[in-house]
Amino acid sequence: MKSLMPMALLAATFCFSLCPGCGSGKKAVNAVGSTSIQPFAEELAVAFREAHPEARVQVQGGGTTAGLQALTNGIADIGMCSRSLSEAEAAEFTSIMIARDGLAIVVHPSNPVDGLTTAQVMGLFSGKITNWKDLGGPDKTVTLITREEGSGTREAFMHLVIGDERVPREALVQQSNGSVRELVRNDPAGVGYISLGMVSDVKAIAIDGVEPSVDEVTAGRYRLARPFVFVIRGTPRPEAQQFIDYVLSPEGQRLLEKEGLVGIQ
Repeated sequence: MKSLMPMALLAATFCFSLCPGCGSGKKAVNAVGSTSIQPFAEELAVAFREAHPEARVQVQGGGTTAGLQALTNGIADIGMCSRSLSEAEAAEFTSIMIARDGLAIVVHPSNPVDGLTTAQVMGLFSGKITNWKDLGGPDKTVTLITREEGSGTREAFMHLVIGDERVPREALVQQSNGSVRELVRNDPAGVGYISLGMVSDVKAIAIDGVEPSVDEVTAGRYRLARPFVFVIRGTPRPEAQQFIDYVLSPEGQRLLEKEGLVGIQ
């Protein structure tokens, strides 16, 4: 699968740790997977290290599918997954919800379109709507930006919006929320979808009359929402369990909420 980082390369990237001294002391906890969760996990790892100076947590992206494969291959202690597990995956892994996130449909700040229906979003991302003038915007051909196959963000978006429709081949495929955001930020005709917690320098538009916000996700009114989960296989090492417990603690949850996610408490 194109989006899946080769395991040898993935293993090699672990030498770039969030903390010094990776060659000594306890074995570091490796969290691998969703690029949507990655920046939040990095923040959590830094805060965890401040509270537990002896602990070491390394965070690596690569996508949800890569995280699950890293678990299977024994490379990761924790997989990071930005969608619900399938029935087959749930039989092999255990998921631990750490937060909820909204999926924001984002456009360039100059785009006058402030809101769309779910049907219109489906029309855009299935290629049936190709010009912004059909949505009350400028006479510009839509630049469609999507995520790569194997991305938890893409899979959640497909489940919530697209269903059995296909994203056109012409869509620009990106490997992370950040790269989608950058393309939209620099293209007045661009449209993409990213984690609500990562919206900046682009405009997130209302869907079915509901603004994308933490409050609306919490209240259940904004329907484009998905789980952020840590995934384990079997019983985690004590060091990994300690990090998981920290993420689920009031302190860890406050950090996630401060970063724009919806806590589970």
